[in-house]
Amino acid sequence: MPQLPKPVLIGAIVLILALAGLALVPLGYALLFGDHGVRTGGIDAAHVKPASEEIDGTWDVSHSVGPNQTAAGFTFFEVLPAERKVTSGSTDQVKGEVQISGGSVTAGMVSVDMATLTTDNDRRDVNVRRSILHTDAYPVATFTLTEPADVSHVPADGSVSAVELTGELTIHGNTHEITHEFAAARSGNRILISGDVPIRRADYGVETPELVAAKIADEGEINVRLNMEKVR
Repeated sequence: MPQLPKPVLIGAIVLILALAGLALVPLGYALLFGDHGVRTGGIDAAHVKPASEEIDGTWDVSHSVGPNQTAAGFTFFEVLPAERKVTSGSTDQVKGEVQISGGSVTAGMVSVDMATLTTDNDRRDVNVRRSILHTDAYPVATFTLTEPADVSHVPADGSVSAVELTGELTIHGNTHEITHEFAAARSGNRILISGDVPIRRADYGVETPELVAAKIADEGEINVRLNMEKVR
């Protein structure tokens, strides 16, 4: 069988490698390039009003639409050859309840539907869910309070103050105790809580596919903003 001339053979090899590289582009671009996604922000103090309810009672996560509405999500730090970028995803599919007695949070649990997280790129959303968060196997992330938290100092005038919460954070089937200082405000018949909780992906077994010339840093954040309504 006659051999191909060397220039033709080299050209064929280059073409094959180029096609293989193109096959990786959609995943790499969807995860790491383009826009910055959809980030869950903190409390918008301009839309907070004085409290109309006593702080003691049972408060459930509200899904009312508007300023300071409930949302939760993630921020990944992307390490590229020449720069550092971020991509965030968010969802409003959050459930939870806290109980406050004597000015202290005595119990609380929040869950997030990870399969509904969205950025601003449909392809990236699918890849994050399937290839990174594995939401088919781990559809829910939770935070469960493990220590009472003093909230008696949160003012009734709508001012934002700090509240330290300690609890168990479960992501991707892995649970670790965290302590973090959150922002909190009383507004009408609502309590607002927000924070950006730093995490290490490795602690929760969240790995990423190997990508050409780019990777996702191990450090990231869980972004949360809860709008909680007093129910009793």
